[in-house]
Amino acid sequence: MSESGRPLRTVQLRRPLDFAMVSDHAELLGEARICSTPGLAGHRSLVCRITRRWPMLGYGIVNSQMLDEADPTRYGFCGPDGERCREIARIPWREIQDAAEAAYDRSSACRFTSFVGFEWSGNPDSEMIHRNVVFRNEVTPQLLSNYVDDRTAANLWRWMEEACLEQPDRCDVLAIPHNSNLSSGRLFPLEDPDGVPLSAETARRRAQLEVLLEVTQHKGDSECRAFASDELCNFETLGFARMRELATPWQQTPPPPLSYAREVLAEGLLQQARLGENPFRLGLVGATDTHLGTPGLADEDRFVGHAAGVASARLRIAPLPGDVRFNPGGLQAVWAEENSRDALFEAMRRRETYGTSGPRIRVRMFGGWDLPDDLCERPDFAAQGYARGVPMGGDLGNAPDSDFGRAPALAIQALQDPGSPDAAGTALQRIQIVKIWEAEGRAHEQVFEAAGDPGNGADVVLASCTPTGPGFAQLCGVWRDPDFDPARGALYYARVVENPSCRWSTWACNARGVDCSDPGSVDDELEPCCNPEVPKTIQERAWTSPIWYTPPGVALSATP
Repeated sequence: MSESGRPLRTVQLRRPLDFAMVSDHAELLGEARICSTPGLAGHRSLVCRITRRWPMLGYGIVNSQMLDEADPTRYGFCGPDGERCREIARIPWREIQDAAEAAYDRSSACRFTSFVGFEWSGNPDSEMIHRNVVFRNEVTPQLLSNYVDDRTAANLWRWMEEACLEQPDRCDVLAIPHNSNLSSGRLFPLEDPDGVPLSAETARRRAQLEVLLEVTQHKGDSECRAFASDELCNFETLGFARMRELATPWQQTPPPPLSYAREVLAEGLLQQARLGENPFRLGLVGATDTHLGTPGLADEDRFVGHAAGVASARLRIAPLPGDVRFNPGGLQAVWAEENSRDALFEAMRRRETYGTSGPRIRVRMFGGWDLPDDLCERPDFAAQGYARGVPMGGDLGNAPDSDFGRAPALAIQALQDPGSPDAAGTALQRIQIVKIWEAEGRAHEQVFEAAGDPGNGADVVLASCTPTGPGFAQLCGVWRDPDFDPARGALYYARVVENPSCRWSTWACNARGVDCSDPGSVDDELEPCCNPEVPKTIQERAWTSPIWYTPPGVALSATP
């Protein structure tokens, strides 16, 4: 904002969102309000004065003391027990709720749904154990959980139960782990803080409170490990395990196990076989994780960066809008009866969701024992899917006795993003099925082609970002597992892949007239444009929530 209060820049989505949630970090709500409000006790403290005078320096101080520590402590101006900052935090929390209410269309038109929520931002030693906490409706606790006061996921869950779920009103809540690629695996511990192995009770509790997992966002893709046997895993992945390693390339470490969604889903099958409960029965969603208050701003050709405050001012004059290792983020899609808080929340709870890397691809997937092989040719694809199977996020259960041993079928239908008047959508290339299964105490995975043509020869003219080659406006397939073993737990999710298109960095470099054939014309800050390690194109995609198969004799995890 300028000194007169006018915005220094504006952005607008090409197409409106159906729903969104702005989830501010709970840890500094009170501190930030005190530092920005004259007259409040603590406003004249040293840290507040530094933050106002030198915002980037102040941010570094706050970040190092409050957000990157395993045992953060509140500032002295919060009072001896931190109560002053907790109390002041009620004010911005009330403002967040009021803003969400003002944006929510409660009419029968259901034009837009805004959720009330916040981000629980644990960052011990720069290892992100963040969760986005979303409330079903306007009924919420008056005080928020935060990492400074509640250091573990178990404490967050206890707060969700005691402050919301166990109250006599209509409070309902879910937590969504995000940025698992930068969590060093700590989002999904297999032991409690005292070293006690995961129990069936803890697994059941987790499966009730955390039913979704963010698969992609601005700070990297979290589907699967880069350079694995699956070539498409090398997509917007970061090469380090912790956020602070962004600035120390000489000290970067590879992400440890349980940093990626595929690994976590696989571990869930192993725990199901061991405990009879699956703690990681997680649906998949995407998010932008914008720090500009612009949810859904994920178009590659309109990427403006994600920094806030002074960082935004600095990046406005920088040659490129952001670090080339990051990306514009993704979107969450939900199959619900209507665009209302109740309907969307129920769909999230039953995991009938999918995530995309930004485009608005439309995907449906059903699994069942007697889905007809010609389902794609039928006009009632969805109706047959619900009647004869389960949607994404569901569990197949056991096959009928007459079909025991028969492989289940998956029916997947995808429509390309139709685009907008000034930006055409990209054609689809293929649909893949990712299968993960348990055998002899180990997890295995395999990727199958289900529809489309991976060798269609589609490409991009980089100078103009014009697509070339054939593709599909619609893809559909009925796929049956060729190696199904009814004695082994398994899960299946679909990955829908577009033809190649220009990455955001290519759009930005083209707009700045970069000519890599003349290195002398490229200044230092534009060198990433000519770095061969920076991808010039990407293949945008969508990931459905899995469908699980649980063998006979193994209990299903508690349904949320």
